[in-house]
Amino acid sequence: MSKDLAAEDSGISVDTLFNGRLVCCQSRRGYRFSVDAVLLANFVKPRAGDRALDLGAGCGVISLIMAWRSPETAITALELQPSLFELCRSNIERNGLVSRIHGIHGDLRRISSLLEAASFDLVVCNPPYYKVGSGRINPASERAAARHEIKADINQCVKAAAWALRSHGRAAFIFPVQRGTALLTALHTHRLEAKRLQVVYSFPGADGRLLMVEAVKAGGEELQILPPFYIYRAADGRQYTSEMMAFFS
Repeated sequence: MSKDLAAEDSGISVDTLFNGRLVCCQSRRGYRFSVDAVLLANFVKPRAGDRALDLGAGCGVISLIMAWRSPETAITALELQPSLFELCRSNIERNGLVSRIHGIHGDLRRISSLLEAASFDLVVCNPPYYKVGSGRINPASERAAARHEIKADINQCVKAAAWALRSHGRAAFIFPVQRGTALLTALHTHRLEAKRLQVVYSFPGADGRLLMVEAVKAGGEELQILPPFYIYRAADGRQYTSEMMAFFS
C-alpha cells in the first residue's frame, strides 16, 4: 500500500471535487491539473462495462472523475513521471477506488510492453500542448514534461491510443485550437476518425481556446459539431457558466 503523501509532505496540497466527496492530492510547486482535465473528464461518455485507459494520467484526476461519474467503468491510469505516479496511486487509495482504477508506471511510447493490444473500449488523453522550443519551458521538470512535448508528442500519444483500442473503440483528446490540425492529422493517420468535436471558449466573444475531439477506431466519416462551450460567463473570469459549474457537482 502506498504511503499517504499528503500526510508526509507539506509540498502536497489536498484539493477536493464534488463538494468534498472526491479528494485529489497534488504538488504545490510541481504540475497541477487545470480546468482542461475537468473538461475532458466530462466530455467523455463511458458506457456500462467499458474498459478505459487514461494516457499520461498525471495525479489521476481524469481517472478519478470518470470513476465518480461512471461507477461501472474499469480504468487503467498510465503515468511516466515517478512523482506524479505516486500521487496518482495515493489518490486512488484515498478515494477507495483500488478495485476500479489500476495505476501503471510506464512510458506510453512503449505501450506494447505494458498493455495488451486492442484491449480497451475507451482511451482519454490530455497530452502536452506545446512543441519543444515554443514558449518558455517551465524550469520545474514535472511541469515541463506535462506541458511541452519533451517525453511524447501528439503523434506518439495518438499512436498509443490507437494501439490500445479495440476496433470501433473511442478515443478522446483535448488540445489547443491553434494546434487542432496536428491533432486531427494524427488521428486520421492512425485510423482514428473524428466523430464528435467541441470548441471551448474562455467566455462568449473570445477566440476558441481548446478543442475536444472524440474519435472512433476504424470509424466512418460522419462528424458531429457540438455547440460551443464557455468556461466563464464574462471576460473578467469571476464566475463559471452554469454548464461549467455542473462539472464540479
